[in-house]
Amino acid sequence: MTGTLVNTAAIIAGSLLGVMFHGKLPNKYQKTVMEGLSLAVILIGLQMALSISGASDTLIVIFSMVIGGILGEYIGIEEKLNQVGERLKKRFGDEDTLFVQGFVQASLIYCVGAMAIMGAIQEGINGDPSILLTKSLLDGVSSVAFAATSGVGVAFSALPVLIYQGGITLLASAAESFLTQDMIRNMTAVGGLLIVAIGFNVLGVTRIKAGNILPALVVAITLSALVF
Repeated sequence: MTGTLVNTAAIIAGSLLGVMFHGKLPNKYQKTVMEGLSLAVILIGLQMALSISGASDTLIVIFSMVIGGILGEYIGIEEKLNQVGERLKKRFGDEDTLFVQGFVQASLIYCVGAMAIMGAIQEGINGDPSILLTKSLLDGVSSVAFAATSGVGVAFSALPVLIYQGGITLLASAAESFLTQDMIRNMTAVGGLLIVAIGFNVLGVTRIKAGNILPALVVAITLSALVF
């Protein structure tokens, strides 16, 4: 789990560095930084979403988003994530209203995506952490910007990263033998759309409950297994 541990440390270190600038940068600079970062997040999401090929992939992604959204809304994933953030905020006495937002959005950005999944699988199977080390660099840099605007809540997103990526790494042998290229491609596309949604949320364009659409990743795997 070297890659996941480095990734976790990078997020914490970047967040702590960003917190040093939190509240010290004029609002206009914070706004500009977050807008630029949001656009970059949207670009990454679009690149992932456009990995699909053919009508069957498109239909799988559409049905995954619809079914996954219904399941997530029923479970109340977004609400539960917000509750975790609220408990952390109370536990550490942080009155910053951006705490929960920083925790939830950063957790989703760092956990959703092909690099998190495939990097964890690669390290679990081959002992090669190269993908996760690259992701660590990206996450560490972005966490500085996120924490500078959203505060220390971003640092706590390292916990779900540790659990999520670490869990995949430990189960990598079983996961690698089960996941096909079609499953990975469609799951990546769905994850890309979730990241695009997060980018729009950070920009304030709309308020999409991306957390409630997370089950779409599992639905994409299931539908891919049924179709291909």
